[in-house]
Amino acid sequence: MLHPGRAAGVVDLARYEPAPGLARLVEFYWLVRWDRRGLPCHEQKVLAHPNVHLVFEAPRAGVYGVDRSLFVRRLEGAGHVLGVKFRPGGLAPFTDRPAAGFADRVMPAADVFGPAVDRLNEAVLRGGSEQVGSVDAFLLARLPEPVADHSAELAAAMVERVTAGSDLRRVDELAAEFGVSVRRLQRLFAEYVGASPKWVLRRARLHEAARRADQGLDVDWAALAADLGYADQAHLTRDFTAAVGMPPARYAAGGPG
Repeated sequence: MLHPGRAAGVVDLARYEPAPGLARLVEFYWLVRWDRRGLPCHEQKVLAHPNVHLVFEAPRAGVYGVDRSLFVRRLEGAGHVLGVKFRPGGLAPFTDRPAAGFADRVMPAADVFGPAVDRLNEAVLRGGSEQVGSVDAFLLARLPEPVADHSAELAAAMVERVTAGSDLRRVDELAAEFGVSVRRLQRLFAEYVGASPKWVLRRARLHEAARRADQGLDVDWAALAADLGYADQAHLTRDFTAAVGMPPARYAAGGPG
């Protein structure tokens, strides 16, 4: 979430661990609650990570692919949403569609998991976090016999490597570190991640820039640009503005959004 300090006054965010049998596929469950009754609508902006989500919400559950733009959710009235954050490649056992086919799309979850997911959605909307165990059971019941998918594991390891630090700069550096060709790297990301390696590298740098800005400290933007591998501060500013909708200095100062 962008401006997490501001969001904390609007939404209640909780995380839950998946069942052990799902831990290799699901990073965590997340539950967002809000109550804006009698208050103005709030627009929450999210700079998405390279993950696919199964989201239980009104009026029906959806599968959200990697959003390569800025995700904006309007919150009004009162409600809650329960989401499943899949690891890269984590959705693959449940569908034969490549992750790239979900990118920048919201697909009815019933198209992937069948009509039973809409019945589960009704229960989640009634019970919220009480239904986490039901979501565990639902996914476990549809999980095929465990077969090691080394390609999915490799893609997940690559994304984890990129998001864990900002020292990688180029796609060829990532490919060389894992001993694969750039072409194979690109195929793995299309199949299991849903965004290109270049996008994932750039998004990791922007997440780090936003994290620094959210700390509320004076930021040396020129030094940060150098730390993140940008040619100069202007390049960081252009990249950040294109993704977030405002320059980083304005964002750090608490600009709208």
